[in-house]
Amino acid sequence: AAGTAFAFHTSIFSNHLNSVSPFATKLQRMGMLGRKRHFSKLVLKGSISSMFQSKGRTPEALKETAALLARKKFDLDIDAILAIEAERKVVQSKANELLHERNTKSKSIGMLKSKGEDVSSILEEVEGLKSQVQEYEAKMKDIEVKLEHMLLNIPNAPHESSPVGSDETENVEIYKWGEPKTFDFPVKDHVDVGAGLKGMDFAAATKISGARFVTLQGQVAQLHRALAQFMLDTHVEKHGYSEVYVPYIVNEETLIGTGQLPKFADDLFMTGHQDRKFYLIPTAEVPVTNLIRDTVLAQDELPIKYTAHTPCFRSEAGSYGRDTRGLIRQHQFEKVELVQIVHPDSSYQALEELTGHAEAILKALELPYRKMELCTGDLGFGAAKTYDLEVWLPAQNTYREISSCSNCEDFQAQRMKARFKSSDKNAKGNELVHTLNGSGLAIGRTLVAILENYQREDGSVEIPKVLRSYMGGKEVIEAAPSSSSSSKKPGEACAGDRREGGK
Repeated sequence: AAGTAFAFHTSIFSNHLNSVSPFATKLQRMGMLGRKRHFSKLVLKGSISSMFQSKGRTPEALKETAALLARKKFDLDIDAILAIEAERKVVQSKANELLHERNTKSKSIGMLKSKGEDVSSILEEVEGLKSQVQEYEAKMKDIEVKLEHMLLNIPNAPHESSPVGSDETENVEIYKWGEPKTFDFPVKDHVDVGAGLKGMDFAAATKISGARFVTLQGQVAQLHRALAQFMLDTHVEKHGYSEVYVPYIVNEETLIGTGQLPKFADDLFMTGHQDRKFYLIPTAEVPVTNLIRDTVLAQDELPIKYTAHTPCFRSEAGSYGRDTRGLIRQHQFEKVELVQIVHPDSSYQALEELTGHAEAILKALELPYRKMELCTGDLGFGAAKTYDLEVWLPAQNTYREISSCSNCEDFQAQRMKARFKSSDKNAKGNELVHTLNGSGLAIGRTLVAILENYQREDGSVEIPKVLRSYMGGKEVIEAAPSSSSSSKKPGEACAGDRREGGK
């Protein structure tokens, strides 16, 4: 049972310093400072917050948390935490001492004046104390900056049930569903299949935007749209989600709330307007989850289940040279996202449910897949536990990720200050919700899987049965007739992509 490492010692700064520091004001607005907070030990077991509140600030307690985070390959700098805490105590104590002395002397000025005594020396002392107070306030501001940087970069601790491992090679297969199809002809990859349908052009997209983009045309574009509609309809009508439309451009605070900033700034596309920073969303998880930021929900409002279809934009900064051909890894792609906001007691049941909803799409499309449980070394920054769904791609003769479903527990809720009021009259204060998210599914990768798994020897592609009503009743996307005026062979429209990269 892991929680957030983000709520580290919420009362760490005094009220008078909160009022003078812009950083403290920002943190207070995010729920980190200036309010007494009540946490369930079960919810926050293993986190820095509960450790500091229930166990005290001891090296032993820090070591317990460090051990959990080490499973995630994160080195918690215990010495740095203890040092900044010791420094804070010294600076805060001295600042309080100077403030008390200044206030005492200031009060005496009026009394001395009423007696006709000279107060010039006391006024000089008060002025000197004012300068000293300002000096210590500046020191405290520096401490706040250090603390904020430290807290925002500490990941969520893994759930105790997540298998311990160092990287993706140690992820655990839960099961496989469906049998990969056997072909009695040479299998083409989706790039060549799409080119044969004259529905996928990477060279045109490279001309317009650069590498790792694509244009879709005709019935392939229609199939892409049909997938999004089918997924949304299924999640809304069968799985009980509420569809939402959200902005594709968000501010910094929104990305801090879900954990993309500050750690993953290089993976984002940033834009600006009138001296303000904005970012293109890397996933609908960001704006959808932030719908509950700075809110207190009633317990009977839980669970909340949202779904949204959005484009996603990623720089793929750490993916140079990987998946440079085709749609697997692009700067712009579309996804239907699933988000659940739930009571802490039911979040792991919700994880199984949400993952099942993503699986239902793959089953309906009759695409073979496997369910993987990520080991601690492969878990995302904000996740306590994650399942990946990997779809079978015959051209690669392997399974590739098509959905990642995670329980973030209260990690995002703490950053967003998203809480609920318990229906228990004896409950003290509001509690943090748990947030979950998953792809239901990534549309581009689903298109890849359909083109490869449903291809036919003549170059045509059979349309999955559940999509035919979205395709005007069509059963097959026929291969485009070869043009004698063109010397290009299927796939040559993607030659530039092979050199410069696709998704």
